[in-house]
Amino acid sequence: MRPASRTDRLVMGDYARPDRARHPHHPRSYEITDPAEAAEVRAVRELGRRRAAEAGDEPFGCSCGDDEGTRHPTPESRRLLDPLSPDGIPARHRARWVAAAPGALREYAGVLAAGAEEPAPPRGVPLSVVFGWLGAVRQEPRDAAWLLAERAPVRLLAGVATGELAWAVRESDRAGLEGAVRFFAGEEFTTRHPKRRRVPDTARDLLLRHARSHRPGDLAVLERRLLRAPEDRIRRS
Repeated sequence: MRPASRTDRLVMGDYARPDRARHPHHPRSYEITDPAEAAEVRAVRELGRRRAAEAGDEPFGCSCGDDEGTRHPTPESRRLLDPLSPDGIPARHRARWVAAAPGALREYAGVLAAGAEEPAPPRGVPLSVVFGWLGAVRQEPRDAAWLLAERAPVRLLAGVATGELAWAVRESDRAGLEGAVRFFAGEEFTTRHPKRRRVPDTARDLLLRHARSHRPGDLAVLERRLLRAPEDRIRRS
């Protein structure tokens, strides 16, 4: 797929169903960057405007207020843009995210994508694999699955003891370290009690080294938040 140009890229707003039902993991806004999908959206917008003009609701060609294609909803636009539509673009984005998940986590990802709010976590999956899953998440562009992509790995890591997380850091490859730095610098880790933020030197050094080389924006947070483990000398400010 060729990179999306500004002409191809669409920023989609919230989609309000008449029954107010929602997909629990659908973002309030997202991007469509695939040229074919962008063309589909423009086509259903045009169809809605044409039908409105034919019905005398609005002069043909007016597109004011139609940013999300819902000013003149049609069966076609509902099928394409409704986050709960199995044939819609949001469902496609989630399906692509599931397909890209590590094999051991694909079933779990599929349950989340289908709309489960609190599925049981998978058993027997190394935390280093979960770190790698988070590390593979692209931060841009943000499609209809990005919220799921960011939340799903973090929810599997959030309740794990710090010692287990630190050991998984030692077992992680570069993608895993990318995810580990994102997690350790994020809210789910940094809001822990100080006793739960004490990390052995080996894992701490791996995290700081990766941040220094690849995520310098996270370095100051890590240096401040990663306390040394009890067996090490704890530096107090």
